[in-house]
Amino acid sequence: MRNTMTQLSEGADRLAVRVDDRVLTAVPDYILGLIAVPAVEVVPEHPVVAAMLTAAEDALHTAGLDKAGVAELPGIAAWREAYRAVGVNPNRFPCAAESIARRVAKGDRLPRINSLVDLCNSISLGSALPVASCAVAGIADLVVRPADGTETYLPLGAPDEPERPEPGEVVYADADGRAHSRRWNWRQGHLVRTDLGRHRLLLTVEAAHPGGRADVEAALARLTAALDELTGAASPATARQQLVLDRAAATGVLFTAPVGDPSPGELGGVSLSSAGSPGRTRP
Repeated sequence: MRNTMTQLSEGADRLAVRVDDRVLTAVPDYILGLIAVPAVEVVPEHPVVAAMLTAAEDALHTAGLDKAGVAELPGIAAWREAYRAVGVNPNRFPCAAESIARRVAKGDRLPRINSLVDLCNSISLGSALPVASCAVAGIADLVVRPADGTETYLPLGAPDEPERPEPGEVVYADADGRAHSRRWNWRQGHLVRTDLGRHRLLLTVEAAHPGGRADVEAALARLTAALDELTGAASPATARQQLVLDRAAATGVLFTAPVGDPSPGELGGVSLSSAGSPGRTRP
């Protein structure tokens, strides 16, 4: 089956996000933190983000952790147990936070992708929690739920090689039968990747350990502070919205303005541009 769609395009004013009861039964301490950004210009790099990511890598290098040490970090250890609880082998499929922490712990640096992805990676390394940026134009609902096996997942970088998640596998799914992740947060889908250019984004922070809400809220605060610094806090207070979902409140609705042509600052738009120069985009 060939699918030539490369990114979602149609706008949606309303975005509902829900965590399925079956997920919360399997992992009662699951916490999902969300920041909705109505419109943002993503650029190749920003010096503030570059410094944040380098500092996070340096801190992990200094800690001197090996692969086993990374797996024992509280946030990551809880995710390994969460994966086991839903039938996934964390040694074969480590969560997103463990994947990048392992790489850095070996002494490596992460590849620099763009200002938004690099920001998420810096927060993930510092918190030992999965942090992701999803381009959600055209999505009106997302549910973290077990797959039924009929969903279509387009692998990141390989949209013409669609996959079917395994029945019972936890995915981020929409009402159109598309899965936007594999094995919870092990891999992100191609349609929601954060490329350069103007996007409507949903930033996610996830925890699976007791008391994780405080850690998720702290990570959300760091993301918000970084966005404020990068944009000069010029956008209106309603531009970004934040929610935290858990067993007590498993559903939330975010209202975002459509991505259009207005310049940053209008319709809640913000720009992650290089300091001292206008933001530039490329396909």
